[in-house]
Amino acid sequence: MILFEKIRWKNFLSTGNQYIEVELDKDSTTLIIGTNGAGKSTVLDALTFSLFNKPFRKISKSQLINTVNEKDCRVEVEFSMAETEWKVVRGIKPNLFEIHRNGICMDQFANANDQQKWLEQNVVKMNYKSFTQIVILGSSNFVPFMQLSATNRREVIEDLLDIKIFSSMNNLIKDKMRGVKDEVRTLELKKESLNDKVTMQTEFITELEQQGKNRIQDNNTKINTLFEESDNYVKINEDLENSVHDLTKEQEKVTGATEKLRKLGTIKGTLSNKVATITKKHKFFEENTVCPTCKQEIEELIRLNNIGDAQDKIKELQSGYQELEEAIKKEEEREHHFTKLSKEITTLTHGISKNNTHISGCQRQIRDLESEIQKLTEQLANRNTEHENLESFKDNLGKTYEALASKKDTINYHDFSYSLLKDGGVKSKIIKKYLPLINQQVNRYLQMMDFYINFTLDEEFNETVQSPIHDNFSYASFSEGEKMRIDLALLFTWREVARYKNSVNTNLLIMDEVFDSSLDGFGTEEFLKIIRFVIKDANVFVISHKTGMDDRFGSVLKFEKIKGFSRLGS
Repeated sequence: MILFEKIRWKNFLSTGNQYIEVELDKDSTTLIIGTNGAGKSTVLDALTFSLFNKPFRKISKSQLINTVNEKDCRVEVEFSMAETEWKVVRGIKPNLFEIHRNGICMDQFANANDQQKWLEQNVVKMNYKSFTQIVILGSSNFVPFMQLSATNRREVIEDLLDIKIFSSMNNLIKDKMRGVKDEVRTLELKKESLNDKVTMQTEFITELEQQGKNRIQDNNTKINTLFEESDNYVKINEDLENSVHDLTKEQEKVTGATEKLRKLGTIKGTLSNKVATITKKHKFFEENTVCPTCKQEIEELIRLNNIGDAQDKIKELQSGYQELEEAIKKEEEREHHFTKLSKEITTLTHGISKNNTHISGCQRQIRDLESEIQKLTEQLANRNTEHENLESFKDNLGKTYEALASKKDTINYHDFSYSLLKDGGVKSKIIKKYLPLINQQVNRYLQMMDFYINFTLDEEFNETVQSPIHDNFSYASFSEGEKMRIDLALLFTWREVARYKNSVNTNLLIMDEVFDSSLDGFGTEEFLKIIRFVIKDANVFVISHKTGMDDRFGSVLKFEKIKGFSRLGS
């Protein structure tokens, strides 16, 4: 149970810089009176502002601060739950939001909205709508239960019956379902990817094995061809080398012809010079009988002897010269044959060298092909790695299928839980269980206020009205006074249900101007009896303009306005 103890405020609405303090647990019934504008309804705005950061009446937050002082607006409310003391402090200029537990200010949330949510869910355990249906009945800006939308009616009842947790659980389940469905989509994509990997890896292994074998076979065929080609070139070279050997031997036979030709040429030159000299001498003695130099007569015998000697020597030299020419011609023939053989040997040697190049090329290709065969053989031998990869893909695929099955089971479980926790599930059964009690209490309070109708709510919180004098009536069909009695009956019932459930049970009940507009004199008397003798364990505050009721209440608070500021009278 929430036991409200005290509320105080300053620079709030028409209140000045001096605190106004109201003890909320002092008397069972308290009458709050005052003229219009004196500030008697300020307690409602202070209470809802401190707890929910919004006033009860339609006033903007900026209008809450006192227009004269324009700063240091502050509201404090104190209450207890079990053995824990709480105090909530709100302020404007400066902005302030503090939650005190047992006299110690708690660490503030980074976000004020999160702090407010925590206060409502974990401490007060009511939101604004529920609070105003259970604690406050006001004529200003108050929306009675029967005028709420179906959604808001359900929200109030769920708070009362402490079953809003099911809605929270349902929201959590929906969030989890979204998360699980996202995981399922991720797993489906993973499954497709792994299926593709298994297929591609299987095809790769098959292709690897087939291509490897084919390439090894092709390479072996190429190697055999290269060996044959190389052997052919070797055989050709053997023939060429034999020819070169034969030609070399033959060439040896004519080796030195050039040197001999050079020597014979030298000899030929010497002979030619001698022949020329002798021929010149012969010609001199034939043509001259007198020496052209000394002018002496040459003896005929000497001249004839010289001519004869010259002719003999010329004949001798000419004979040797002819032999020399024959020798030179023979050596020239030998030299020509040597050159011819040299050309043939060079040609053959070039052919051998070319063939050797081909042989080297074949051997290099053979080595390359043999190296490739070795690599292919190793790849085929090591294809276990690829098989291991394939098995890894298959294993992951199997685990993915298992995870998918598990996630789908989770979705089915969440779907079942969701169906139980939605409005038509467990909550409806609980509400259905309490509806007879709710309807019984509503009609009990109506009878106490001398209003004899059978007012019932269904599971959708739509009303049915049965009366001997009213046919096909609804809440909207009644007068304002009759509506007020129904509103009061519902308010008292909600408090009874809350107390029974011990969920949002509280000692505080504040009613604003319920006597002043809609309740007639008789209804007022019955109402006073109810709040005095029926509403138990409660501190009831009634705000009214009516006079002459001071003696009907345990205490009276009178608000006055002096020099523009509200205050409590003595």
